Amino acid sequence: MTNTKIKIAIGSDHAGFDQKELLKNFLADYEVEDFGTHTADSVDYPDFAHPVASAVENGAFDFGILLCGSANGVAITANKHQGIRAGLCWENEVASLVRKHNNANVLCIPARFVSDALATEITTTFLTTKFEGGRHQNRVDKISC
Repeated sequence: MTNTKIKIAIGSDHAGFDQKELLKNFLADYEVEDFGTHTADSVDYPDFAHPVASAVENGAFDFGILLCGSANGVAITANKHQGIRAGLCWENEVASLVRKHNNANVLCIPARFVSDALATEITTTFLTTKFEGGRHQNRVDKISC
């Protein structure tokens, strides 16, 4: 997986910390910025989800990746941002569909339920799947309030 032009903002809480570190190494060929957390000590997921979502929303990064135990907390938080379409992905097919149909720009991985190997597969699928547009564009245009 090589693409130095794609910029990725990544963040996690304590539950996603180890998998975030693994994904940072896996994504070494990309431009990746780690928005934290930087230890496995207990933290609050919004403190990391908001900065990642803001970085994607303002165009500084192409995609975001967020991890927490269930991925629900980071997905809910990221989706509070108008320009964000965060998708909770626990299997490869879901990662493909959130890109093809929803033009998701933030990947949310449930670290307590996804193996490291599957997390890398999901990440690859998310980053390499193109939005289909067409009828899906009409739906995506209706998402923002």
